[in-house]
Amino acid sequence: MQYKRILLKLSGEALMGNRQYGIDPVRLKEYAEEIQKIVDKGVQVAIVIGGGNIFRGLAGASNGMDRVQGDHMGMLATVINGLALQGALEDEGIQTRLQSAIKINEVAEPFIRRRAIRHLEKGRVVIFGGGTGNPYFTTDSAAVLRAIEINADVILKGTRVDGIYTADPEKDKDATKFDFITFDDVLNKGLKVMDTTAFTLSQENELPIIVFDMNKQGNLLKVVSGEKVGTKVNL
Repeated sequence: MQYKRILLKLSGEALMGNRQYGIDPVRLKEYAEEIQKIVDKGVQVAIVIGGGNIFRGLAGASNGMDRVQGDHMGMLATVINGLALQGALEDEGIQTRLQSAIKINEVAEPFIRRRAIRHLEKGRVVIFGGGTGNPYFTTDSAAVLRAIEINADVILKGTRVDGIYTADPEKDKDATKFDFITFDDVLNKGLKVMDTTAFTLSQENELPIIVFDMNKQGNLLKVVSGEKVGTKVNL
């Protein structure tokens, strides 16, 4: 395996499958099976999930809701998704721990860096919920922050497209894919990989990002094995 310890970033929308909102148990099981493949290979896996399938704080704010309150609702949505993924992983026989950046002790451990690393060393999948615990920060920022804190080798951003393109491939049929691109080129070309705060934090800490299609069976294992899947962002 090329990567020993990874941070997998999944969007909340990914859990919807073909639904309009909420969680699709079929998609959840598919993801759990994909994660199991790399756990069986000895890869240490940490996961951050968004909450957009349930509630998005920024959308609430645009409709007149207090932004801080909306973001707190979004954080709780990520914990709900974390619990769902935890259940799916445990159904596959994988030991897990859910850690939350906001105190919710009845359902999740508090985030403690050393404890998270110890769980990973013992082969448990660690799911980080609650974002960073602060409003105005996205789960992309949470993913990068946690990846740095646990000394992950790479951030794997699982999406529904198979990499980074010159334009949105779902809207522009002439869009071409990058196999490899630098952080500076992403910024100069105005490409959207993560929000600017998260992306800059990753760049400053020299933490590579790989964007790939999580919905294609076997892709996660290929990425972790070092095969050329998706787009790699590096210095």
